[in-house]
Amino acid sequence: MKSLLLSILLIAAVPVLAQQVNKVADPANWVNPLMGTDSKPDLSNGNTYPAVGVPWGMNYWSAQTGTMGNGWMYQYAADKIRGFKQTHQPSPWMNDYGQFAIMPVTGKMKFDQDARASWFSHKSEISKPYYYSVYLADHDVMAEMTTTERAAYFQFSYPESDSSFIVVDALDRGSYIKIIPKENKIIGYTTRNARSKPVNFRNYFVIYTDKPFTIAKAWHGKTLAGADSLEITANHTGAIIGFKTTKGEKVHLRVASSFISFEQAELNLAREVGKDSFETTKEKAHQTWNKVLGRLQPEGGSVDQTRTFYSCLYRTVMFPNKLYEVNAQNKVVHYSPYNGKTMPGYKFAGTGFWDTFRALYPFLNLMYPSINKEMQQGLISDYVEGGWLPEWSSPGYADIMVGNNSASVVAEAYIKGLRGYDINKLYEALLHGANNEGPVTATGRYGVKYYNELGYVPYDVKINENAARTLEYAYDDFAIYQLATVLKRPQAEIDLYKKRSQNYRNLFDPATGLMRGKNKDGSFQLPFNPFKWGDAFTEGNSWHYSWSVFHDMQGLINLMGGENKFVTKLDSVFSLPPVFDDTYYGGVIHEIREMQIMNMGQYAHGNQPIQHMIYLYNFAGQPWKTQYWAREAMNRLYKATPDGYCGDEDNGQTSAWYVFSAMGFYPVCPVSDQYVIGAPLFKKMTLHLENGKTVIIKAPLNSFNNKYVGNLNYGGKLYNLNWLSHKALLKGGILDFKMQAVPNKTRGIKQTEYPFSMSVKP
Repeated sequence: MKSLLLSILLIAAVPVLAQQVNKVADPANWVNPLMGTDSKPDLSNGNTYPAVGVPWGMNYWSAQTGTMGNGWMYQYAADKIRGFKQTHQPSPWMNDYGQFAIMPVTGKMKFDQDARASWFSHKSEISKPYYYSVYLADHDVMAEMTTTERAAYFQFSYPESDSSFIVVDALDRGSYIKIIPKENKIIGYTTRNARSKPVNFRNYFVIYTDKPFTIAKAWHGKTLAGADSLEITANHTGAIIGFKTTKGEKVHLRVASSFISFEQAELNLAREVGKDSFETTKEKAHQTWNKVLGRLQPEGGSVDQTRTFYSCLYRTVMFPNKLYEVNAQNKVVHYSPYNGKTMPGYKFAGTGFWDTFRALYPFLNLMYPSINKEMQQGLISDYVEGGWLPEWSSPGYADIMVGNNSASVVAEAYIKGLRGYDINKLYEALLHGANNEGPVTATGRYGVKYYNELGYVPYDVKINENAARTLEYAYDDFAIYQLATVLKRPQAEIDLYKKRSQNYRNLFDPATGLMRGKNKDGSFQLPFNPFKWGDAFTEGNSWHYSWSVFHDMQGLINLMGGENKFVTKLDSVFSLPPVFDDTYYGGVIHEIREMQIMNMGQYAHGNQPIQHMIYLYNFAGQPWKTQYWAREAMNRLYKATPDGYCGDEDNGQTSAWYVFSAMGFYPVCPVSDQYVIGAPLFKKMTLHLENGKTVIIKAPLNSFNNKYVGNLNYGGKLYNLNWLSHKALLKGGILDFKMQAVPNKTRGIKQTEYPFSMSVKP
């Protein structure tokens, strides 16, 4: 008996080897769109929803568990579904615009969102990027949906009933509905939007059923209209249609929308769905996802790592949404939120550059440059029609977040090789934004007069988050300087922005070794608590923002007293307790709580300002610490589960961090040509670049323990630099990492091996 027990204990002590995934033929089916959906306002595990659509589509669709109009449209912990909503929502904090909902019901004509809601279970739910289905228990209906860029297809399987219905909800704040029984058709529009004030905004929709309806009622508010009132304009309108069904009978809805007109919505439906069946539409969306996701092929990771990788990649290629459409003359046109007119050219919406300049746009420039070319053309539309580049497009100028980071997005794209659009018009837009305050504080540069005169935005002039603005403006000036150099602008102009890019120095406090708010008279703010969130900073504290010198890390090292003190400061981020001062907010905001519970000290990966900080050890001769912490963050903070993020996912940025890091490098300074090397996650990763070239990242000895880079061969030669060139990667090649369990403290330790900085070591 003792020997048997001993054998059992010995077997239990042997680690179970994770199943290795060697080849992924169907990446779309490795995605879990429910990743990050177990969130709430006071604690975000992603703040995502299970979006059904295609990459960068104009519309997504999602089950709605929250009340209509609530930014938290889908929460994993919820029990009931209120409808299936067309959405353009980048995050719950931004809320939505142009939304309407569809819901099948049985029994009674229940159209109010509480009355029509149905219990559901995740056990009877299937969520894919291209397809969603769920059993609505209260109505005994199996609901399925799939989509195209601007259209959707629903398939509702009903029970035997003489009281089967479909509810259309155009939401409140101004909507219109019209039922046309002879055509099995419903049309309508919604004007509901959030965060910005688009001019003459309407999202027009058309809905066709393949089953004639015998009951047709319009409604407004909580009132069902009379039989002769099939057309209503009111604050809150909707429709309910009904018919008899046999057991298992499938009723189909073909749906499309347009920001331009009903006629354009009809055209979108005809062009994108036409006479296709539900299954054909679903398979087309499936293959679209596979084509986009399949451009990156990880091998040799675990099942969990592979699922997490593709789930993050799915989020990375969702936003911004295409706001443009193709008219009857096959011309690209768009609704302009700035003048309310239909205008020629491209337009996108649904991204905040404060988040996405860091890794999302660099990722597009590497892997999907053609879509970013369209986005750059869309920015020209923004500037020409509205007079400014949007820092947050929703779909107009949303007044949220800080910085002038459109400069990074524009400059990086051109510097990394995108062509075929009017870069001079965009450069004009950059100069305009860099030297003027915009129509809202988040557009242009709030506090620009102080910044241009003093070299910083003062703490004591009633401009909130002033230190954060200063640091971001300095990097944005570097972006303008880089683009101006490439465009061969006048030397005086080049020199001006080069000089302004050094303005970060004005906020460095030698006494604390950190960035600190500074008053108009040149004195530092008092009192100063480096753990205080907000105030001089944005959704973070001085420990998070002091590293925001993307373009001149050597300059920051010099200010901090050299490499040893710099590394000690970096180490302190992880060794300090997760203490905080929340007095600026008057309570604990969710970003603070998310930092506190991650058990990584002051490292707040759940928000963007510090996400690049892990890679900074490469600038100070200790790259093995970057390798350690990059792997720790990937392993501990990401998983393809409903609680799979450590904070807001934020329009693809937090996902792009993971995707880059899994490849083994990261764009610390987006407008430079360089990626800073970390630690690849998989044994092999193949990147199929848009130009036809292939980059293969090999790390055959990779494992949970082998997280350190022993050496790297690039193109068959030993490569000791701590960075990779974008231009060189575009030529293709093989990166061969030898991974090991202990740090190699002789590689990447020379000044000549460090990544780019404006300053040089004294």
